[in-house]
Amino acid sequence: MTIRYEDRPPLIGAPGDHREWDKWREDLKLWRTEALQALQLRRESYEKPEFEWMQRCFAFGKVMLFDRQFLDPVSGEFKADAWLDQVDREFGGFDALALWQAYPRIGIDSRNQFDHYRLVPGGLGALKRLVEKIHKRGTKVVLAYNPWDVGTRREPKSDAETLVDLVSEVGFDGVFLDTLTEGGRDLRSAMDRARPGVVLESELALPVQAIPDHHASWAQWFDDSDVPGILRNKWIEQRHMQHLIRRWDTDHSGELQTAWMNGAGVFVWQNVFGSWNGWTDRDKAILRSMLPIQRRYWQQFTAGVWTPLVETTVEGLFASRWEHKGTVLWTLVNRLSKPVDGFIHGISSDGTIRLFDLVRGEEVDHAQVIVPGRWIGAILAIPSRMVDNDFKAFLTAQKGRFDANAGLTRIEPMPVRKKVTIAKRPSAPAGMKRVDKGVYNLVSRFRVRECDEYENCAYQNQAYPMIHQHKLVERPVDVGEFALMEREVSNKEFAAFLKATNYRPRQAEGFLARWKNGSPTPSIEQLPVTNVDMNDARAYATWAGMRLPTEDEWQLAVIQHKLHTGDVWNWTESEHTDGRTTFSILKGGCANSISGSQWYFDSGVQSPEWSAKYIHFWPALDRSDAIGFRCAVDL
Repeated sequence: MTIRYEDRPPLIGAPGDHREWDKWREDLKLWRTEALQALQLRRESYEKPEFEWMQRCFAFGKVMLFDRQFLDPVSGEFKADAWLDQVDREFGGFDALALWQAYPRIGIDSRNQFDHYRLVPGGLGALKRLVEKIHKRGTKVVLAYNPWDVGTRREPKSDAETLVDLVSEVGFDGVFLDTLTEGGRDLRSAMDRARPGVVLESELALPVQAIPDHHASWAQWFDDSDVPGILRNKWIEQRHMQHLIRRWDTDHSGELQTAWMNGAGVFVWQNVFGSWNGWTDRDKAILRSMLPIQRRYWQQFTAGVWTPLVETTVEGLFASRWEHKGTVLWTLVNRLSKPVDGFIHGISSDGTIRLFDLVRGEEVDHAQVIVPGRWIGAILAIPSRMVDNDFKAFLTAQKGRFDANAGLTRIEPMPVRKKVTIAKRPSAPAGMKRVDKGVYNLVSRFRVRECDEYENCAYQNQAYPMIHQHKLVERPVDVGEFALMEREVSNKEFAAFLKATNYRPRQAEGFLARWKNGSPTPSIEQLPVTNVDMNDARAYATWAGMRLPTEDEWQLAVIQHKLHTGDVWNWTESEHTDGRTTFSILKGGCANSISGSQWYFDSGVQSPEWSAKYIHFWPALDRSDAIGFRCAVDL
């Protein structure tokens, strides 16, 4: 007899009428049985101990490797301990951390996604030491794979084999599959060759058929029903971990509640490609209360008998039941914005079984629970013999966390521009074009990306925001009298600067990479100097008695005097930082063009109005053969 598999949505909604819950649960059980029979899923990999870590990975975080709180670009040192100490205080710690490397910078030149790992300070050796340091804290480390990166430098081997090399050499524990629903059997086989226990986790909704090869998947922008629904993949295989994520939301209580009711995890992501969307203190406090329970009772969620939507006595309060080895755990959520005080039907303590409120860290006589608005609750029924000193210490810690959950919401700083001033010149030097003092109506154009332009993205509480479209910004600009170079500084001119000053950058990686033996070859002497970062360009300008132009000055002068552009992008004096992300605005475009994906940095020759936000990483990666500079003077 052939059993036909009928798929369900990634999040299966629940009926609003509690009288329908029994039938809904029975239908779910029948569907799961039929699905397992029809698909013949191979689930033996979930029995392997090397993959068990993902079953306990309830808090998964992401860090941008360019984040100034994670990397000191001056010393080239990663500040992992300080960064993770803050995570411990605010969130209760991460079980895994993804190290994000390339987007939204990739595509400005030919360097590919793997180069962005190789070119971190100290190279792969330093990256390996970073991973080892994070491992010592009990946190797994995951790399990001961008399958859309098809237009940059090609590796001499396949992406899968390159990933094998990276995972093996650095010691990564997993691969995050950016923009993919699944990685496929070939990638699974490749990771098994790299090292034991390498987990694949998809960004998009993982098909049920791929559960055997992917021990985790994102539950991104899953819309839950008013009554908490069921994560399809978790229902099919309880050992499969899912991480709830809504990157642009300002209220994460919905993700936390769905995770709590499903025995799943959450993905914590605050620096979203350079746009800051920090979690509120309330949401952090909920997670700090959740995680110790999930980590202590993780087998309830992976091997226990799961009963969704058991009956409670009050509107807005919902519960899941998890029974495992003589203990029963109820995870509860309050959907309302006000506190609720209710009971779970049919349970009470007696001489042999004791009841505890695990969120508040206290014993209760019956299954009454008080849950604050949009918060969580937990009741544990446990044999008296299991109430030992270790359990009592756990309760004490939980009570402390709950009592300390109030805090002040911090105001996040906006990016601040760094200013540079120089002495004025009486007239425009030769080879420079003058612009009069005045207020100009300036129209700039940029492509909307997740890093936006100057401020954080205005995508709050949107699931699929409109990105990649063009946006015009019109504003009055007040400038003093100045002059701009007609063309970029050449390699020959930069060589004269080095000879006169013996300038050497503190971090020389990638500096003047096109030169041979410390000098430009004759064929490139008159071409724009490239492979210099903003500080290198500033050093030249200072020596020459000039400065870098602002992006507005650059645009005004180029338009007024119809100056040639498009050989290379131009640095401008537009550096901004919010303490986490540092960026500047590039102008002019570049003759080189990287194509093949909408996710790449802006490429090709651009109009003078075009602006492109370039996030700074560290000198070796900021220096590009696609970026040069011009100088300006004040008049």
